[in-house]
This record gives sequence, structure tokens and C-alpha cells, in this order.
Amino acid sequence: MTLKYLKTPANKAVSNGASVNVAGTVKKVLDDIQANGDQAVLKYSTQFDQWSPTSFKLSREQIDAAIAAVPSQTIDDIKTAQENIRTFAEAQRNSLHDFELEIEPGVFLGQRNTPINRVGAYIPGGRYPLLASAHMTILTAKVAGVPHVIACTPPSAGAIPNATIAAIHLAGADEIYLLGGVQAIGAMALGTESIAPVDFLAGPGNAFVAEAKRQLFGKVGIDLFAGPTEILVIADEEADPYTCAVDLLSQAEHGPDSPAILLTTSESVGQKAVGYIGGLLKVLPTAPVAGAAWESFGQVIVADTMEEVWQIADDIASEHVEVLTKTPRDALKCMKNYGALFLGEGTCVSYGDKCIGTNHVLPTREAARYTGGLWVGKFLRTTTYQEVKSPNASGRLGRLCGRASRAENFEGHARSGDLRAHKFLGDQVEWINQTR
Repeated sequence: MTLKYLKTPANKAVSNGASVNVAGTVKKVLDDIQANGDQAVLKYSTQFDQWSPTSFKLSREQIDAAIAAVPSQTIDDIKTAQENIRTFAEAQRNSLHDFELEIEPGVFLGQRNTPINRVGAYIPGGRYPLLASAHMTILTAKVAGVPHVIACTPPSAGAIPNATIAAIHLAGADEIYLLGGVQAIGAMALGTESIAPVDFLAGPGNAFVAEAKRQLFGKVGIDLFAGPTEILVIADEEADPYTCAVDLLSQAEHGPDSPAILLTTSESVGQKAVGYIGGLLKVLPTAPVAGAAWESFGQVIVADTMEEVWQIADDIASEHVEVLTKTPRDALKCMKNYGALFLGEGTCVSYGDKCIGTNHVLPTREAARYTGGLWVGKFLRTTTYQEVKSPNASGRLGRLCGRASRAENFEGHARSGDLRAHKFLGDQVEWINQTR
């Protein structure tokens, strides 16, 4: 395989201007919240967000006022996007069925899908107010049947982020807290005097939020170990290089560490796309972020054949894969490792991010090799049950269990089986005769 690189990543370290021990900082905050509850949460909210309310929980009056402050067109758009996401999530839920089977006469095995009891959703603020994250996390959890969802989002320059609060409320959150960062994640997972702990955390965030979720995994469940947003655009000689350029930058603007890769069989398409990106960055309002990402992590790779393209794409295992080829559905049979596919020029990654209906919480950093993204099933616990109604069947299983257990030197297990063989089939068992 011979590859040509028209653009390689600069591999510059992305920094916020200071060397920060993220893991150590997060641990300190979480330990403080564990020990001091609301007092610690208030301290860190004041320190990091300059936000020191009497209560972090928004009242119904505050929620109503926030919704009233949002333009009606924005409210309508939120509702339309949420309806798309709800429809797809409901189809996912309907694809999951409880079942029971009689594996042999009198032996019943069953499976149930039970919603998690309490979920915490984190809706980021900061550089961008991610309204869509409310749809993806809260609404999906509610469709799964989660009875109680709480949501945290940070204040915006010391004020309530009205549009975000509207999206959170319309998605179905049961409680809304104006609280951001590690202190929000810690409060939801560990609980405080005023916030009951949750069983599961969902939602994206910055490096500190991601690290907090990592450290709390096990205490609570989490959706994904999230890294910077990624896009891979696959293009052949018929692809429009301008479209390639626009769509690459659409994801690069997420952050200065977001990889954006063009993989193509056409050197001409690749060269033209690079040229268009240079021009677009001169007028894109988010160019300081998108340009930094493109310089440090952008790539343009030219392969000889589409067979090579599919192989390379699977190796990259990108979060988002946009397929701009003559026959884009080839990706469905030729690719296995991806967070989500976006097929054809009419379909862009931004649709998935904001409104089309699929979930935008997806695996990054090659995690697509072993997991998919957030979906209804993440909020369900698949559990099993067993019942042996036939005495004869229980006796036969007891004999099998005894032999299988003794092969592994589990004598206690074996004796549970022996007892059923004795009770239901009349087997004479020496240890029972000695101890009864």
C-alpha cells in the first residue's frame, strides 16, 4: 500500500497556557465534595464559575422565565430536533424485547430490560452552549424509561443560559441545576445534602469533566470515555472538494485538539480541499479554534484504491465518518469501525450533531473498535432470571451441577446440586446422610 500525504498533523501540544495536572486537580475536587458536600460544591462553583447562588436547583418560575426569554423560532427548532431524536430512540427501544424460553421441559430462562433508576446528565456550556446534548442525553434516557433524570449545566457569564435551560426542560429533565464542571459531576455522582446521588452519568464536557467521569466510573456508570471530536471524510474523484473543506472545518471548530482527516483516492480533490480550507479559515468566525485544530491535527491522505481507503478508515476508527463517494452505501458493507456513518453529499456530520435524530455522543480515540455510541440501551440493565418448575429437571441439573462443580474443585456448589438430586430423584448422597 502506497499512501501520499498532502497534509500531515503538526502534532503541536494543545495547551490552555499553563501546565495543569488534570487528574490531580479532579481528584482533589472530588475528595472535597465527598467529605464536605454542598459546602465544597459552592466553593468550587464560586472559584471556577463565579457563581454562588442560594440554591443551585432552578425553580419552576426560573425555568419558565428562561423559556419565555428564548425566541419562538428557537423553541420550535428545539422541539423539532427533539421529535426526531425521540422517534429514533423509540424505535431503538421497541427493538429490544423481554423474553422467556423453556430450554427444556420445566426449565424456564428469561431476560428483562430494566431502566436505570436515576441518571445525571451534564450539558456543557463554555465556548459553545450545547443545546443538542440535552436532547441526546435526557430525552434518550426518558425514552428508555428512566424515572428520574437530573441535569446540570454551567451558568453563562454569571447568568442563566436561557436556550439551554429550555432544551433541558423540553427534553424531560426532572430537576435542573445551574452548576458546571467537576463540581457538577461530583455532586451528581457522590451526592450532597441537597442533591441525591445518581446511578449513571451521561453527557460530554471538557478534559476536567471527562477525567471526573473516568475517576467516578465504578461508583456510577458512564456513557463513554470521551475525547476530542473527530471527523473522517472519505472522498473519491467525484467528490466536491469545497464540500469536503466545509465539513472538515465544521468539526474542527469543536476544539483545538479535534482531528479532521480527508481520505481520498483523488490527489486533485485533496489538493483543492486544502486550498479551500485556507480560504475558508480567513472568514470563518470560529477560525481561531478550527484553524488550530486543522494545523495541529488535520490530515489529507491519498490512497490508490477504494479497497485501501476502507482498510485505512477501519484502522482510524473515527467518531464520525462522512462518505462522499459515487456509491456511499458501500461503506455499510466495507467498514466496521466507526461511531456513526454519514452517507452521501446530502448528509453531513453536523446533522447528526444537532438535529437529524441519531445520537451525537459517540466513541472517540479508536474506541469505535469495541463500542458504539450512546443509545437507549445504555440506560437499560439487561438482567436474567431462572425458574426450574419440574422436579425431574431440577434433579438432572443437580447431577450435572455436581459433576461440573467438582471438576473445578467447588465442593459447596456441588453440594447445592447434590441436594436437588437427592430431593427430586432420590439419589443417595453420603454427605447428606452424615449431616442430616
